Amino acid sequence: MKKNQEIQAIFSLSLLHPRYWLTWFGLGVLYILVLLPYPVIVWLGKILGLLSMKLMQRRVTIAKRNLELCFPELSQSERDKLLRENFISTGIAVFETGMAWFWPDRRIRRHATISGIEHIQQAKDKKQGVLFIGIHFLTLELGARIIGLNHPGVGVYRPNDNPVMDYIQIKGRLKSNKYMLDRKNLKGMIRALKQGEVLWYAPDHDYGPKNSVFVPFFAVEKAATTIGTSILVRMADPAIIPFIPKRIKNGYHMIFESALVGFPKEDETAAAAFINKAIEKEILMAPEQYMWLHRRFKTRPDAEKSYYEQ
Repeated sequence: MKKNQEIQAIFSLSLLHPRYWLTWFGLGVLYILVLLPYPVIVWLGKILGLLSMKLMQRRVTIAKRNLELCFPELSQSERDKLLRENFISTGIAVFETGMAWFWPDRRIRRHATISGIEHIQQAKDKKQGVLFIGIHFLTLELGARIIGLNHPGVGVYRPNDNPVMDYIQIKGRLKSNKYMLDRKNLKGMIRALKQGEVLWYAPDHDYGPKNSVFVPFFAVEKAATTIGTSILVRMADPAIIPFIPKRIKNGYHMIFESALVGFPKEDETAAAAFINKAIEKEILMAPEQYMWLHRRFKTRPDAEKSYYEQ
C-alpha cells in the first residue's frame, strides 16, 4: 500500500497460509473471550496484567525507568503502586482491543459516556478541521471506537508487521473511522483537516531524531518530540482538542477538553513544548492507564547516555 493512499482492509487467500494459523487461533480466542460479561473480561485482564508483570521483565524495567524519570517527586512505594496498576491496565487493554474490534455498537454504547463533545461541534460550526491529541492511553483503541459512533473521523495508522493482524486491525478501526492514513502521509492528513475532518493524532511517543526537537516532558528536560503537530497546525489551522479515553468503574468516560489556545505556530520548538504540556495534563487524569511500557526517551542528544542502559 502506498503511503499516499487511504488504507483499506483487503482480504487475500495468502492470509490463510499455515504460518498465520497461530495468529488466527489467538484472534479467535480473543473474540470468544470478549463475548463474556464485562466484569469477567476486566477480571481476566487483571490476571493477565499481573502475569505479564512476572513474564515481561524488560518491559517492567522500561516502565519503571519512565516513572522514575517523569515522577522523581514520588516515593518508591508510590511508583511501585503505579507500576503495578499500569500492568493491570495493560492486561485489561488486551481485551479492550478485542472489544473495540469485535463488539457490536449496542454493547459499546452500554458501557460508554462522553463529556465535552460540544467542543467538536463548535469547531465544525466554524468550518474547522479537528486535530484530536489522542495520546497513547491503553484504552485508546476502544476510545476511538466509542467516539466513532458519534463523530467518525480519520485515523493515523502504523502498519502491523503481521499481515493477519494488519488486516484485522484495519477492519476493526474502520468501524470508528471514515478511512485510515499511513502515519507518514502528511499530505493526506493536511488535506483531511482542510476538508473539515476529525483527525486522530498521537504526538506523545519518541519517533526518533528525524523531524524531532528536544523539549521538556514532565521532569525530563530533553525529550525527543515530533514537530508533526506544528506542521499540521501551520498548514491546516485545525482546532486542537485534547482527548482522554478514561476507564472508570463498569465502563469508559470519554473526555474532550476545550480547544487549545495560544499554540505557537511559527516556532516548532515552542510548539513541541506546548503540546507536551497538554499531554502531561492528559496523562495526569489517569496516569496508571498510560502506555509507560514504551521507551519514551530512547532518543538522546548527541553523546548523552541512554536512559535504558543497564
